[in-house]
Amino acid sequence: MKLGMNMLLWSTDVSGREYDDTFAMLKDAGFDGVEIPIFDREVDKYAELGKRLDGLGLERLAVAARGPDDNPISDDPAVRAEAVAATRANLDSAAALGATLICGPLGAPLGVFSGAPPTAEEKARAVAYLREVAPYAEERGVTIVLEYLNRFEMYLTNTASDLADLVREVDHAHCRMMYDTFHAHIEEKDPRAALQACKDVLMHVHLSESDRSTPGAGQVDWETTFAALGEIGYDGWLVIEAFGDSLPDLAGATKIWRRMFESEEQLARDGAAFIRSGLAF
Repeated sequence: MKLGMNMLLWSTDVSGREYDDTFAMLKDAGFDGVEIPIFDREVDKYAELGKRLDGLGLERLAVAARGPDDNPISDDPAVRAEAVAATRANLDSAAALGATLICGPLGAPLGVFSGAPPTAEEKARAVAYLREVAPYAEERGVTIVLEYLNRFEMYLTNTASDLADLVREVDHAHCRMMYDTFHAHIEEKDPRAALQACKDVLMHVHLSESDRSTPGAGQVDWETTFAALGEIGYDGWLVIEAFGDSLPDLAGATKIWRRMFESEEQLARDGAAFIRSGLAF
C-alpha cells in the first residue's frame, strides 16, 4: 500500500510554487504521493507541477467533481454533454500531471438534488456517460475512480454496494470506485460488509475522520476498517482527506465552521503516523 495526502486541506489550486514547501514537508512526513485537485481546464500548469513533484519523489493522483452545470444525470442533453466535455478535460489534465487515477464524485453531481430518490432513468444516464468517457480515460492512461457520497451531498449512490453495482454495469477496466471512511461512517451499518461488497471494483481509499480532522481523533471505526482492508487484500492507495478553514469558499463548500486541528502540518504528520501504525506498513 502507498500513503497519499489530499491537497484540498490547503487549497482548490495547488499548482503554484508557493506550495512547494508544503509538498516537501509531506515527503518528509513519509507520504508517497499527493492527490491534486483539478477544477479547471488549464492542462499546461498540471504538466509543470508534475515535473516539480517528480523532483521531490512524490507520485500523483487527481481529484475532481461534477456539479450543476456539468451534471451527468441531468434530463437536459446539453448539460450531459458538458459533463462529458468536463470529464475529458479533467482526464487531459490528470494525464499531464502524471496521475494514474482521478477520483471524486464524477458519476453524479455534488450537492444537486431532485427531492426524490434516484430513478432508473438517472442511473441509466450515469452508465451511458461513464461508458462514453471510460475509453477516453484508457487512451489517456488514467482510471476514473467514482466516489459515493453521503445522503446530504448526493442522491444517486450513497453506499458501497450501490456504487459497486453501477460500476459493474459500466463494465470497463478504467471505471472503478473508491471507499471514503467519512461517508461510510454516515451511511454504512458495517465497514467490513461495505468493503466486502465492493472489493472486486475497489481501487482507491480515502481515510477521513468523522469531523474531517486528523484521522484517529474522531469516531470512525478504524480498527474494523483497517482489519477489513487486510481481509479483502487491498493493496492500493490510502489517501488522507481532511478539510480546514483557511479558504472561505472551500470551508463553506465542505461545511467547516470551526478549526479542528492545530495546523495542517500537525494533521498530516499525526495522520500519517496513525495510519502507518494501524496498518503496520
